[in-house]
Amino acid sequence: MNYDYFEWEKVYSIPISALQHYIYCPRQFALIHIEEIYEENIFTIDGNFVHERVDNADNYYNKQKECENSLPVWSDELGIYGVIDVVEFEEGIPFPVEFKRGKKEDKLADDVQLMAQGFCLEAMFDKNIEKGAVFYNKSRRRREVSFTPELRNELFETVNIVQNLLYKKEVPPPVNDQRCRNCSLKRSCLPDIEVKIKKYNEEYL
Repeated sequence: MNYDYFEWEKVYSIPISALQHYIYCPRQFALIHIEEIYEENIFTIDGNFVHERVDNADNYYNKQKECENSLPVWSDELGIYGVIDVVEFEEGIPFPVEFKRGKKEDKLADDVQLMAQGFCLEAMFDKNIEKGAVFYNKSRRRREVSFTPELRNELFETVNIVQNLLYKKEVPPPVNDQRCRNCSLKRSCLPDIEVKIKKYNEEYL
């Protein structure tokens, strides 16, 4: 069997979630999307519950607007695809809403994920989309995100980097910082392995 096509598809058909994973932690991205390692913990399970709840249109809070739940989107231009939690429509203009489990705060990873969703919607609906929102379940608030030229460039650059890592199958080194504390991949990542090796070498070699 020729596996070239499947390798091509993996590099040029990227889940939007992979972009969010990369910006949050390049090693986390590589473990999930290159090594194909994924583990659950209490935080990922809680996030799954949030998404399962919003997938049901009867549970969505903004019933005054026309909405589509769990809308599949893609961009042939960038080679990305995903599912948007909710798309609201205001006078025919799509407004993507991404749901997160935590507290409301500015996060570039969330912004790029939302920008990618907006970029896909622009191509699919042939509309200019200027903004979207991230809803934070713990705060019960949402943060509006403007799709600025700077954020669009951040999206393009991230797609290029992710494609390159997928093509080369490179796994970045661990970061070993506060991001590791609640990461479900901590056991597979071994974020402190380099520190432990250095300490062992200093003590015993």
